[in-house]
Amino acid sequence: MVATLGLVLASCGDSTSATQSSASGGQESSGGSSGGSGPGPTSTSGVTPTSTDSGSGTVGQTSSTDPTSSTTVDPTTVTSSTTVDPTATTTETTTGGVLPGTSSTGGTTTDGTTTVMGSSSSSGAGDDSTTGPPPKCEPGDGMGMGMVEKSYIWIASENLNDVSKVDTLTLTELARYRTGPAGVESPSRTAVSADGRFVVVNNRQTGRSTMVAANLEDCIDKNGNGMIDTSQNKNNLLAFGADECVIWSITHPFLGQWQHGPRGVTWTPGVWSYEECKYVDPKVWLGYMSNAGGNTVHLVRVDGASGVVEEIIPVPGWNGSGFAPYGAALDPQFRPWFSSLRGEFVRVNTDLNPVTITRYTPPGNVQSYGFTVDRDGNPWFGGNCGPVTVFDVQSQTYINVPGTQNGCWRGVTGDENYLWAANNSPCGFSQIDLDTRTLIKNYVPNPCSTAIGFSIDSEKKVWLVNQGGFAYKFDPENVLGMQKIDVAGSHYVYSDMTGGQVQSVVFPM
Repeated sequence: MVATLGLVLASCGDSTSATQSSASGGQESSGGSSGGSGPGPTSTSGVTPTSTDSGSGTVGQTSSTDPTSSTTVDPTTVTSSTTVDPTATTTETTTGGVLPGTSSTGGTTTDGTTTVMGSSSSSGAGDDSTTGPPPKCEPGDGMGMGMVEKSYIWIASENLNDVSKVDTLTLTELARYRTGPAGVESPSRTAVSADGRFVVVNNRQTGRSTMVAANLEDCIDKNGNGMIDTSQNKNNLLAFGADECVIWSITHPFLGQWQHGPRGVTWTPGVWSYEECKYVDPKVWLGYMSNAGGNTVHLVRVDGASGVVEEIIPVPGWNGSGFAPYGAALDPQFRPWFSSLRGEFVRVNTDLNPVTITRYTPPGNVQSYGFTVDRDGNPWFGGNCGPVTVFDVQSQTYINVPGTQNGCWRGVTGDENYLWAANNSPCGFSQIDLDTRTLIKNYVPNPCSTAIGFSIDSEKKVWLVNQGGFAYKFDPENVLGMQKIDVAGSHYVYSDMTGGQVQSVVFPM
């Protein structure tokens, strides 16, 4: 415990080289802040950018009023701060995606090897014609978070090479699944589909992404024995390839080191089917450091049902401290955003044809680490070490939250009213008002070893995962009533472990 905390605190300053996390799951660290201009677009992988539009942004000024105090578990003293004002850059690049020649049943693609663990096919989009009788339903008609019938949080264990499925209603760990065949897969980020039925787990060490079905009805009887062979409890792990709820797995052509493997991952809901009154054909977006050269990142779109890579967006000259895209989230226009480790962040403009990317280089004090996008489409960053920051998309300004400048922040997420940020200096978390962008309160739960990631479940309850083998669940209006659940392993998760982030922008309340 002491050794882990020491590693976290040591990484708060700039270092001169990248350092791999320890066996107990230490924090990743690499050299330098990233200020100044972002990289210009270049031709790579046979794709030639056709237009570039560069602009600049400034840091928005924030109030320095101290947040209101209240009774907490173990609150820290809150102080005010001011916002620095360096210049940030924005670059928009028109970049056509590379569509590999693949089939709907998997096989070898130009983006690596896809192994389909059973036969499956993607659902087609429903009829969205404006002619004929009125549609039965529209997106959002009575469909809030309640569209998820069963709610789970998926917590990856980097040292155990598996992912845990926990029922968020009963706080029961129901099953565990191996995320790959290798001895060291180092699973980290998990992302859950908007309907809660599927999860994708990214493995940093092997460059592998694996998808698991949450419900038995979505699993596949691939050996034809008339039943679904799958994990029955947390101690019952089947061999990789034997669990019939593991639907597909992809090995990406990444650069080869653990820092280059896939991290950031998010789902899109798919296409609205008026006939079925639901979204169908969901997609997964993820990023990794490509072996194509030129410090190039590949942002890829994967068919959610089959695991086939459908589109590759090369991002040359990636500014991310030598790491693959660190976090990912979806905005209300269903556009994926990717962040880096203390560097640039990117929006994938999937609403345009051809798809373009917009690259942003924030000011140097935005030490991006944890990442999310709120219900209004604004990206948030947990600075490590530096302030919690929001990028206001409308004004194109970076706003630092007063009172957070001295923290070493990790995962962040937002619900209807608050932004939640995990902190390692000291161990704990903070509650921030989404609208006023001011700090409400700091909390220090007991125990607290290394607070890692946040996620929001179907009941709109908040989950804080701790790296030391446990998690907390609490009502956002009753933080003191938090409940603790033990989940074995070293947890290194900063992602949408419940699907709550995607649901918050797909079905805003």
